[in-house]
Formats: sequence, C-alpha cells, structure tokens
Amino acid sequence: MQKTKLAVAILALATLFPLLQGCVPAIIAGGAVGVMSAHDRRSTGVQADDETTEWKAAQRVPEKFKAFSHLNFTSYNHRVLITGEVPSEEAKNIIGEQTRQVEGVKEVFNEVNIAAASALGNRSNDSYITSKLKARLVDSNQLSANHVKVVTENGVAYLMGIVNDREAKVAIAIARTTDGVRRVVSIMEVVAEADTRRIDSSSVGGARNVPAQTAPVETR
Repeated sequence: MQKTKLAVAILALATLFPLLQGCVPAIIAGGAVGVMSAHDRRSTGVQADDETTEWKAAQRVPEKFKAFSHLNFTSYNHRVLITGEVPSEEAKNIIGEQTRQVEGVKEVFNEVNIAAASALGNRSNDSYITSKLKARLVDSNQLSANHVKVVTENGVAYLMGIVNDREAKVAIAIARTTDGVRRVVSIMEVVAEADTRRIDSSSVGGARNVPAQTAPVETR
C-alpha cells in the first residue's frame, strides 16, 4: 500500500512540475527541497547549487531567442542537461556557451533540437512519460528512484544521477521498456558500488527481474 501511494504521489508531482519550474527559488526558500533531500546522493549544498544553476542558466538565454525557443535546464551534481527546441544552430551554440559560463558548472550536455517550439500537448505527454518511468523505478524495488533523475523531451528519456553499474543497468532497462519512450540517453555518473554504499546509509539490494530491453540507448 505504501509503495502504491508513493508511486501515485510521484505521478502527480511529475505532472505538475512543468507548472512549477518558474517558482524554483521560492520553493527552495520555503524549505521544500528538504522533503526528498535525505535520500539524495548529493549533499544538500549541491542540491541547492543545482537548483540555483538551473535558474541562472535560464536567465542567460538571450532575449532574441526566448520568443522562439522552448528550453529546459536540468542540473545534477554540477552537470547541466539542456533540452528543448531553438530556432537555429547559432542559438543552440550560444545558449550552450552561456550555460558553461555559469559559476560551478562542470559539464554541459547540449541536447537541444533545431526546430519549432514543441506544442503544450507534446510537453504534457513527456511529463506523463516521466511520471510513468519514475513510478516503475519505485515499483521495481531494485534501486531508489531518488537516485535517478529523469527528463523526457519529445519521447527521449534522459537519465541523470549518481549510481553504481548495477543500478545504471536497472534504470536503463526500465526506461527502455517504458511505454512512450522512443530512445534512452544515459548521462548518469557511474561509480563503484563501494562508493554508493559509502554514500548511502545502507547498501542497495541486488537487481531482480530486469525487464527486456527495447528502446535504443545512448551514453553521453
């Protein structure tokens, strides 16, 4: 029962998240980050830095591109993923470079497409796919869903996080077999299992019943 309730909560939060992105600084100030931070492998300081980085990167988008672009900035452990659509290669390159200049950013993954901004319906579908994927991670009992950050853009699922090799394989297998996922891109930081045990309060159990793989996977 508890697992089902958690999965439902994740579904609801993932659906609402696009509406809350502009309120990140206020949410941090209100202390909401503390709800999930206890099970995050990043320190609370790094979590706050990542949230601030996302906001700063969004503010650096030149005005001349904003009206014709749809952009998402996701920072995890000082590594920034940029997704969405921009009108030109010039816009993509400039936005990527501006993001690299944000203080504290260690690496940038510029996955922006040169295309018209996606429709609201497409974005809602991406949010729904993310929620399904996160719920499946919870239901798997093979790793903590808090250790994997999922971003879906136009049916492409990007996976971020600090995981060991076993956890990475489980997360990728679940993502590949989630309905609606066209492709999986892994930009997870894969570390030794001894390192994840040291970070966690207890070791993660062994993988069980890994789903059959279907969607192609790319590793950045």
